[in-house]
Amino acid sequence: MSQTVIQVDSFTNRPFAGNPAAVCVMSGPADEGWMRNIAQEMNLSETAFLYPEAERYNLRWFTPVVEVELCGHATLASAHVLWEEGHLHPKETARFMTRSGELTATRDDEWIELNFPATPAAGIVPPESLTEALGAPPVFVGKNEYDYLIELDSDQAVRALKPDFGKIQSLPVRAVMVTAESSDNRFDFISRFFAPAAGIDEDPVTGSAHCALGPYWQTRLGKNKFLAYQASSRGDVVRVTVDNDRIRLGGLAVTVMRGQFTT
Repeated sequence: MSQTVIQVDSFTNRPFAGNPAAVCVMSGPADEGWMRNIAQEMNLSETAFLYPEAERYNLRWFTPVVEVELCGHATLASAHVLWEEGHLHPKETARFMTRSGELTATRDDEWIELNFPATPAAGIVPPESLTEALGAPPVFVGKNEYDYLIELDSDQAVRALKPDFGKIQSLPVRAVMVTAESSDNRFDFISRFFAPAAGIDEDPVTGSAHCALGPYWQTRLGKNKFLAYQASSRGDVVRVTVDNDRIRLGGLAVTVMRGQFTT
C-alpha cells in the first residue's frame, strides 16, 4: 500500500519549532494495525489519519503508543495540509469527525483557528505521588477527564521543572500540565505538558491542554482571550479564546517534509 505522508510543524511559522505532526490523507478507512505501525515508524507525538466522508473528514490521532481522544496540533496540521494540498479551498471550513465529536478549522491569512470542546479541570486534593513526581509544590491542583492541571507560583518554576517521568507515568491520567502566570508581558500564561504514559515525555506545544488552561485562566484573570506560550525546547505560542463550552485555538503551521510509504 502506497501512502503519502506530510510532516508539519504546528503552532509555529518556522521549521524545527512548535509541535511536529505527520498527516496521512487517505481515500478511505484503513486498518488500525497499519495506522499504529505508521505512527510508530514516524515516532512523532502524533500522526493524523483522515479521509473524506459526507462533506467532512473522519480523523484519528495516534502517538507511537496509543490512540488519543483529542489532539490540537495534529488537527491544525491536518487542516493545513487539506488547504495546502488543494483538498479544500482556502476559504472553506475544514470539518472533522473525531472521537471528541465534530471539530472545525478555519483560515485567516496565515493563522488557523480550531474550534474545540472546553475540558475544564475541577480542584482536587492531590496525591502525594504527584508532588513527588513534579519536584515542586503546587499552588493549585485540578483534574479533568484526561489530565492533571497544576499551577506553580511562578513561570520561572515552570521553566525549571525537571520531573520524574517514571513517577508521572504511574499516575492515573493521560498527562500532567503545569502552568503559571507569565512574567513576560507578551503572554498571559505559560505551560508545559508531560505525557510519558502516551509515549511522550514532554510534548512541545499541546493544543488540547489549552482546552483546560483557557477556562482555568479565565477564572484566574477575569478575561476570555489569551496569548499563551508553551515553554518546551521547541515552544511557541497559542491564541486561546474561551467561548462558553467551546475553545478557539489559534496557531500557525509550516510543512517541513513530504514522503511516501510503500508498504
